[in-house]
Amino acid sequence: MKMIHIILYLLALLSFTSHATSSSFKDFCVANLLLPITPSGYPCKPQSLVTENDFVFSKLVPGVPIIPFNAGVTSASVTNLPGLNGLGISASRVDIGINGTVPMHIHPDATELLILVEGQVTAGFITPTKLIVKTLNPGDVMVFPKGLLHFQVNSGVGKAYAFSAYSSSNPTLHILDLLLFGNDLPTPTVEKTTLLDAEQINKLKAEARSGGIGGSGLA
Repeated sequence: MKMIHIILYLLALLSFTSHATSSSFKDFCVANLLLPITPSGYPCKPQSLVTENDFVFSKLVPGVPIIPFNAGVTSASVTNLPGLNGLGISASRVDIGINGTVPMHIHPDATELLILVEGQVTAGFITPTKLIVKTLNPGDVMVFPKGLLHFQVNSGVGKAYAFSAYSSSNPTLHILDLLLFGNDLPTPTVEKTTLLDAEQINKLKAEARSGGIGGSGLA
């Protein structure tokens, strides 16, 4: 129960921070998902159509493990929790199986706060001048600054799971492997602009095209 209290407190803190820094804040602006998203979020649903279900997501359950990472993520963002629209906050549950990993990725528009609930996870992020890595145990909280390359690896003997909070209602995800290998960039170009050889690149391109990387669904 104490862990749940910690999670709720941190989510509330992030929400308050977003509230305090938004000069155009309204009581709420529930997303009208039938209309296109704009740079400032979704248009508001008419308040006469708003219900309690717009503010509740009941399926933050273990995600299906994705090959080859043996990790799964279930997210509560504005696309399935419309009440988050304009609030600058979202959440996810991260489940990492034995020897599993959340691969190198970035959220260019969101800071991430990871709260470990069970297991042991080694997590870190990379800057141009610094590597920050820490082995986390239940109750530990780690922050990954916006836009920095980061990862989580199950370094314990059993399964691990955590909750994450993001400073965006719909955080963007870029997985490094997919950025490099899940496109039509010619192998010679990738070879010249990385430290990889052609054989390694072609193997990873095949993996990405088969869905092993491209269909990760990790967040």
